[in-house]
Amino acid sequence: MKRMLLFLTVLILHQSCIPTRIAPRIADYKITQGKKFKKSLPNRQMFIFKDPKMANEFYNYVNTLFNLNHIDVYDNVPFMVGQTQYFFSFYEIDIPNKSINLVPLAIDAVLQSMDVDPVMDGSYQTRKGNWYIAIEVYSDTEHDCLDEKSPNRSVVSDYLQLLKNDYLAHQNYNEILFKNQ
Repeated sequence: MKRMLLFLTVLILHQSCIPTRIAPRIADYKITQGKKFKKSLPNRQMFIFKDPKMANEFYNYVNTLFNLNHIDVYDNVPFMVGQTQYFFSFYEIDIPNKSINLVPLAIDAVLQSMDVDPVMDGSYQTRKGNWYIAIEVYSDTEHDCLDEKSPNRSVVSDYLQLLKNDYLAHQNYNEILFKNQ
């Protein structure tokens, strides 16, 4: 009976991790205030979607699509919808999932009770990154084109949806240059 109890305790400790932060799940995209999503973002409304690609892929996509030659790729990227010119800036954001592992914590507690130095010091937390692209849009006449009160919100969000879908669909961004000609 004691062996069974010991086995169950070890099994539970082995499988137990307590999540301390879980990254947001975004199925397609989300328009929300930047500061509410991550504190380092501006206080404007942002078009946010999960980025499954490698780091800087969206940068390369925007640079290629808008022929920016690596100049002002993150900020003030001009685009036209109808007869109106808008600008967007984007941010690549990492929000990791964090959890506390109970096994190393329990092992160190047992060792410490036996007056032995901890061996698993610092390995109590695990992290797994989740990357997102957050885009803000503005124009010469509007400070925040994704604001709920903005008359251009639906037009701009439709454009950003097309941009996101095009980005996710392409692996080789040079194809975009041939598609645009």
